[in-house]
Amino acid sequence: VGCDRSKNLVDICGEKHFQAFVCDALSVPIRSGSCDACISIAVIHHFSTAERRLAAIRELARLLRPGGTALIYVWAMEQEYKNQKSKYLKEKNGNKNEDKEVNPGTDQRQLGEPGPDNSSQDSAWSDQLLNVMKDESCGAKPVADFRLPVHTNRTSFHSQDLLVPWHLKGGTKKKEERVDTVLVPGGFKELQELSPVFHRYYHVFCEGELEAVCRSLDCVRVQKSYYDQGNWCVVLEKL
Repeated sequence: VGCDRSKNLVDICGEKHFQAFVCDALSVPIRSGSCDACISIAVIHHFSTAERRLAAIRELARLLRPGGTALIYVWAMEQEYKNQKSKYLKEKNGNKNEDKEVNPGTDQRQLGEPGPDNSSQDSAWSDQLLNVMKDESCGAKPVADFRLPVHTNRTSFHSQDLLVPWHLKGGTKKKEERVDTVLVPGGFKELQELSPVFHRYYHVFCEGELEAVCRSLDCVRVQKSYYDQGNWCVVLEKL
């Protein structure tokens, strides 16, 4: 059974005769302890606070039966790891559709709505973790005056919290949608309209960050933690 924030994606699943429904990842309408396994790919890095990212993992754990497992993938700050470039960086020169930002499992999910309140202990811990992870240990630059940097596609990350542009191709834009403009080559002052550009929020994870968040929950244990093509990944077991 699949679930997603996007009704359009869920409709596609229905057309292919898969079971899926629309829901919020912070409040999944499934009975606690009823799932043998849960998979969360390229979802949690879209939540904009440490509290929400922790709550999303806690919700996965709630769904699992004792002994059940969960697999989580999030985008990594380190797109070059152990002297190896990720597929995302390698495709910089070879991808004809470079405007459309893609990485393993990346989708067009919207930010989730606020979910259940966290305990004060979890909130304090996640705030502390966020401050630690924003140190210079992973090379991230702190975000000044609350303005998020816009990422340049197919390049390394310079901030953990950023906006990734999504260029909508072949769609008709609504009147209220913003349209980016660029100068026409050759020095002319005329402006040329491009396809609408949307910006998706990401929090890219430093090495050890996802594992640390998971270990803060006493209802699960980390079976495995690893790096895979520009993503940090964990496998959890429900205790």
